[in-house]
Amino acid sequence: MDIFERIASYRAEGDRLAWSGTFREYIELLKKDPSPAMTAHARVYDMIESYGFEEIGGQKKYKFFEQEIFGLDRAVEKLVEEYFHSAARRLDVRKRILLLMGPVSGGKSTLVTLLKRGLEKHSRTDRGAVYAISGCPMQEEPLHLIPLELRPEIEKELGVRIEGNLCPACQLRLKTEYGGDIEQVEVQRVLISEESRVGIGTFSPSDPKSQDIADLTGSIDFSTITEYGSESDPRAYRFDGELNKANRGLMEFQEMLKCDEKFLWNLLSLTQEGNFKAGRFALISADELIVAHTNESEYKAFIANKKNEALQSRMIVMPIPYNLRVSDEEKIYSKLIGQSDMKHIHVAPHALRSAAIFSVLTRLKETKKQGMDLIKKMRMYDGVEVEGYKEADLKEMQNEYLEEGMSGIDPRYVINRISSALIKQDLQCINALDMLRAIKDGLDQHASITKDERERYLNFIAAARKEYDDLAKKEVQKAFVYSFEESAKTLFENYLDNIEAFCNWTKIRDPLTDEEMDPDERLMRSIEEQIGVSENAKKAFREEIMIRISAYSRKGKKFEYHNHERLREAIEKKLFTDLKDIVKITTSTKTPDAVQLKRINEVSSRLIEEHGYCPVCANELLRYVGSLLNR
Repeated sequence: MDIFERIASYRAEGDRLAWSGTFREYIELLKKDPSPAMTAHARVYDMIESYGFEEIGGQKKYKFFEQEIFGLDRAVEKLVEEYFHSAARRLDVRKRILLLMGPVSGGKSTLVTLLKRGLEKHSRTDRGAVYAISGCPMQEEPLHLIPLELRPEIEKELGVRIEGNLCPACQLRLKTEYGGDIEQVEVQRVLISEESRVGIGTFSPSDPKSQDIADLTGSIDFSTITEYGSESDPRAYRFDGELNKANRGLMEFQEMLKCDEKFLWNLLSLTQEGNFKAGRFALISADELIVAHTNESEYKAFIANKKNEALQSRMIVMPIPYNLRVSDEEKIYSKLIGQSDMKHIHVAPHALRSAAIFSVLTRLKETKKQGMDLIKKMRMYDGVEVEGYKEADLKEMQNEYLEEGMSGIDPRYVINRISSALIKQDLQCINALDMLRAIKDGLDQHASITKDERERYLNFIAAARKEYDDLAKKEVQKAFVYSFEESAKTLFENYLDNIEAFCNWTKIRDPLTDEEMDPDERLMRSIEEQIGVSENAKKAFREEIMIRISAYSRKGKKFEYHNHERLREAIEKKLFTDLKDIVKITTSTKTPDAVQLKRINEVSSRLIEEHGYCPVCANELLRYVGSLLNR
C-alpha cells in the first residue's frame, strides 16, 4: 500500500471501532462481556498481561516492556506483581500513588510513556474497549447512572463492581436532556488518546506563582456566568483539568515532588476515596491510575519534611535503578543512536560494549564474596558463567545491596560523549577506542564528579580497555583460523577422549591405524598449562571434567567446551598460542610479502563478512592487535 492507502486504512479502522447506543444496549454488551467495566488499574494490568511473559531463572520477563526497557527485569517484575496486579484485584494498593524513584536517565519517563502508548493501543482492541456517556467531559463510566440503592443486585447480575457517582455535568444532563430516564442516555465507545486528552493526563510543575490549581481540576468559564447565573452551574464550568481528562485511564505527574504543596493535597482524597474537589461542586468521582516519577535526592528531601507524612503514606515507592547488565546497556545505546540521523556512521563491533562495560562498572558495588572482583561480578550479572560460582552466589550478590544501581554514570552522559565522537567530520566508522577516549575526555567537563570519583572512573575506563583488548585479540585470532569453532570442538573432543582414558586407566584407539595407545599426556598438558593447572593438580582437574560430563549426561544434555569456563579458556588459549607467531608477524609487519598480504586480505574479508566489521575498522583492528602482540 502507498502512503495514502495506509492513512485511509487507519481511518477506516477508526470508523470500524466506533460504537454508539443507549444505556440499555450498553448493559446488553456487559452481559456478554463485563471487561469494559474494569477499573483503570485493571485495564493497565490487562494490557501488560496481553503481551505475555517468559520466565527465565525463576524471574518473569514481561514482553510489553522489552522493546524499550532494557536490563530492568527485576524492577519491572516487582512493579507489575506488587503494584499493577494487586491494584487490578482491587487490593488497597490501588488507593496509592505509584511513585517511580531513581537516578536521572534511568528509564522512569520511558516506563510511563510506554504505559500511555500501550493504553492507547489497548483501547483499540475488543478486550480493552472503553465506553462512556456521550458528551461527558470526563468520559464517564455509564454504570454510574444506576442509583446507589439498586447497585448490589445489578452488580451480582452483571458480575461487575460499580464505584463512583455521576459528574456534575452528567447529573444536569440526565435531568434536563433525558428527564431522568437512564435507559435512553446515549453511550459511545471512546479511544484513549493523550493527544486528544481522553483517558490520559499529564501534569508538569512550573512556576508555583503562576501555575493554577485549575490545571488539575478545571476552571470556571466566566463568559457563561451571566448566561447561567451561578458559578455552581456545571454549564459554567470547564471540566478540562488534567484530573478530569485522565479519568478511566492514567494520570502522569512529571517530577511530582517539585510541585507546590497545594497541587499535591488534591491527591489525598483522589487516591484514598477515588474523588477530588473542583469548584463549587460536591466531590467528583475519578477512576485513574496516578503515576509519578522523581529522582532520589528530591524524594529524600520530601520524606524528611514531617508535613508530607499524610501524602507519603499514600504512596507506593518503586525504585528504578540503572541497568546492571552490559548486554542490555549496549541495547540502550544502540536504540538511542538508531533514533538519530547518524545511522550512516558504522559502529564497530564491541565499541558499544566497551562503553557499556565502563558504565556498568561505575554502578556496581564491591561484594564481600571472597575472590569475586567487579569484573567477575559484572560478567555474572550479564549471564556469563564464572568458574567457582553458582546461581545462588549471583542471587546473594543481587540482594547484598538494595541501593545497587542507584548511582554511577548515567546513560545520558555516555550517549552525549558518543554523540560528540560521532559528529566529527569525515568520520566513517567509530570503534571502541574512540568511544572510551570520548568518555575519558568528558570526565573533566562533568561538574558533579569529584576528584576521587574521577580517579575511580579512569580506572574503570582502563578496565574496559583491557576487556576490549582481550576481545580484539580473540576476534583476530579466530579470524585467522578459517573455522575456529570446528577447530576448537575437534581439540576439545580429542582432549576428552584422552582424559577419559586417563581417568579410567584404559587405552585410546588411533582413528587411522586402529592401534591402541596410551593417553597423549603431552596434548593434555599443553592444554591444561594454558590456565595454570599444575602437574600435581592435573588429576583433580581431569576428574572434575569427567564429573561435569556425567552430570550433563544425566540431564540428557551434551557437554560442550564452552560449558566449562576454564576449559573453554584453555582450549582457546591453546589454539591462539599455536597461532600467535603467525598473527603477530602478519599484523605488525609494515611491508608484508605476497603470502602475508594474501592472509591479511583473507582475514579482513572474514572480519567484514562474518563479524560485522567494515573495511575501515577491520584494518584498524588488525593494526591495533598487531601492536598489542608486540608489547
